[in-house]
Amino acid sequence: MLLCALALSATAVQAQSTSPSDLRSDTGAKTGAKSVTTKTGAIALSAAKANPVSIARFEKPPIIDGKLDDEVWKTASVLGEFYQTQPGDNIPPSHSTKVLMGYDSKHRYVAFQAYDEPGKVRATVAKRDQIFDDDTVRLILDTYNDKRKGYILAFNPLGVQADGIISEGSGGQGGSEDYSLDIVMESKGALTEDGYVVEVAIPFKSLRYEAGKGKLWGVHAFRKITRLDNEKDSWMPISRDKSSLLGQEGHITGLEGISTERTLEIIPTLTLSETGTRVRTLSIAAVNADPSLRDPGRFLNPAVKLDPGLTVKFGITPTITLDFTANPDFAQVEADQPVLIANQRFPIFFDEKRPFFLEGADIFQTPLQAVHTRTIIDPDYAVKLSGKRGRNSFGLLLASDNAPGQFTDDEKNDPDVFPDIAGQIDKNAYIGVARLKRDIGRESSLGVIATSYNFIERHNQVAGLDGYLRLDTQTTFTFQVLGTASRAFFFDPNLNDSVYRSGNAIGYSWNYDKTGRNVGFNLQGQGRTRDYRADLGFTRRVNTNYQGAFFRYSTDPTPKAKLISWRLVGGTNSNFDFSGRSQSLGGFVQANFDLTRQTFFNLGYEEFYERLFEEEFGARRSATQTGAFAGDDPERSLRGRAVHAFFGTNRSKNYSAFLFIGHRWNLFDFDFGAGPKFPRVSPAALADPDAPLDPGAANTFDLGASGEYKPSAAMRLSLDYNRNRFTRVQTDRTVFIDNIYSLRATYQFTRFTSVRARLDYDTLSSRFRGQYLFGWTPNPGTALYVGYNDDLNVNGFNKFTSQHEAGFRRNGRTFFVKTSYLFRRSI
Repeated sequence: MLLCALALSATAVQAQSTSPSDLRSDTGAKTGAKSVTTKTGAIALSAAKANPVSIARFEKPPIIDGKLDDEVWKTASVLGEFYQTQPGDNIPPSHSTKVLMGYDSKHRYVAFQAYDEPGKVRATVAKRDQIFDDDTVRLILDTYNDKRKGYILAFNPLGVQADGIISEGSGGQGGSEDYSLDIVMESKGALTEDGYVVEVAIPFKSLRYEAGKGKLWGVHAFRKITRLDNEKDSWMPISRDKSSLLGQEGHITGLEGISTERTLEIIPTLTLSETGTRVRTLSIAAVNADPSLRDPGRFLNPAVKLDPGLTVKFGITPTITLDFTANPDFAQVEADQPVLIANQRFPIFFDEKRPFFLEGADIFQTPLQAVHTRTIIDPDYAVKLSGKRGRNSFGLLLASDNAPGQFTDDEKNDPDVFPDIAGQIDKNAYIGVARLKRDIGRESSLGVIATSYNFIERHNQVAGLDGYLRLDTQTTFTFQVLGTASRAFFFDPNLNDSVYRSGNAIGYSWNYDKTGRNVGFNLQGQGRTRDYRADLGFTRRVNTNYQGAFFRYSTDPTPKAKLISWRLVGGTNSNFDFSGRSQSLGGFVQANFDLTRQTFFNLGYEEFYERLFEEEFGARRSATQTGAFAGDDPERSLRGRAVHAFFGTNRSKNYSAFLFIGHRWNLFDFDFGAGPKFPRVSPAALADPDAPLDPGAANTFDLGASGEYKPSAAMRLSLDYNRNRFTRVQTDRTVFIDNIYSLRATYQFTRFTSVRARLDYDTLSSRFRGQYLFGWTPNPGTALYVGYNDDLNVNGFNKFTSQHEAGFRRNGRTFFVKTSYLFRRSI
């Protein structure tokens, strides 16, 4: 199937590439389709939509104040005559919208005039990128006119910004959206008697682009009216018979005489912090010699730490940027969401949040996740060159990470650990990533990537080829092949030990997707051989092949109906290792129902089969060695099933709610235990706590609930609750119960000034964490944060001896002040 798909892809790309008219237009000639197909027929595009719109040049910049009273707006180019594309199918919108555009040598100016009924507009004083419960207007700017990637610039009625990148190649119609990007721009919005107005000034030096005589930019303009069943209105009609959103964009031209000065951004940072930590009062050797000893620990408050850093960005050209950072402060102002960690065989993925690595991150993204920059934990320095020239996109990243050589005092003082780490203490890992991607045809691309990670006795090199191929208006094919070469420690189940050796491996991924108006299907596969390692990426599992087939059917939305639309999704998937042994098999079906007033619910059913082999967990049994599993059987298998239902609503601008309930039968308890609170409960472990692993069937109950309340436009309160309970079938004992509570409160004094509090409590770890933060963030790069983080055990277990401790015991706390300032100059 993979070879057939590749052959089809190559044929399609060749067909796309044969006609010069299919290539990206660099002239002001007419472009795009002349009609759009809907369920009731074709819509003929007006000349203003079928041809590029010439953007007016402003002789005087407008004042960005949320008022359209500047004379210069009367000379602006206008995008009007919007269509309702959701839930309606290119029908007249409930309320009209128009977009005014102009530019001068330094800025692109945009104004949205959104007509609506007084008092019904949804708008809050929200944090940046958290405006999507409000009414919004947005632009998508395809500044290279390549139909592959575009800037998302979204605003609520008060002008609060959300910005990101949209990339074709995943996510179905509309591609994938990533709002981690922050660009410098100015915006202001205001409610009016007949709706609202938003004015925006976008510096050209905040974008990567191609401009000049005859150059085109792709453009989409959208409006969302939340209370009207999340109505989406679009300047260009959107056909549901096509899977590409950027492939249906309109075009603008006339962007000439733009200043091409090089841009230099310098962001010095300074963090002052005092971190208190609970430390040992007894040595590790003393506790190991007498486990009955209790070590209450003591709280150590080191001196205040002063940590300066520097980030520099240099725009070599409008399309190429050089970034450098020295001793960056990567303290997490926004903590990671607590997650369930019990009974987990594989790593858990966490998103990147650090600004330096988010700049141009999309160029490094590939299906096999060869690069996940959170593996670069604490760099002394890093440098990155990224951009696009013509049809070639590229990225180069170099870093020196001191985190692998950082060890705790406990590790350094442990006589069993110190000999293994002595040669690594205070050493750095050296990191390199190179990426090149070339556009082919109208909407396809091919790319290569290479990574290198080197630290003492850990060396890993990765290289491979990937591609995104659009076969027709509904069908895409993506693929990647990687080869890895490593010199590192690999676990050998025959020896029950890690062996330092060389290991070569391959990984592959492919995805064939067809998305139509009502019906779509997807075929996909992914695999990695046993010695596969990508130390700069994210890998859940090796020695496995995954294959999946999925289908989807959705009805055409019916505006004003109580049941707006429904969707049926189903599929099957399997895993097998490179010896041909089955690892898992499953199938599922689920139905989703969208109701009026922003309400939905979902029902699902799944059946699955899973198989475990003891060498995946430890030693392989032999005549001289016991295996990792208890008993006579070196493998285990289960057949199970699961049901779930979830419900959500956002009927009011003041509140929203979500509820999930699920039950699973015959899921594996891997017999890891869940800490001192929940020791192992397998038959083997109950007979002998030191027995080998005894995986077996468990039933689970899962509950998730969340709600958000907005008592005013400036305040938000939210509560998330997740409960997971595992019960071992053979012994009828509780494997674990975990309750995770997360409470957040935010008061936004202005768009740029806020206070927030966050409290997280995990009953499994008996851990309570609090974060209290004042923030002032007038633009990306300039910020002031004053915060306090606290970490406590509540009726938990001693971190040094694992003995139970009543009441509250503090593990650590941090006071910090973090400030940065953006110096931006054109040179």
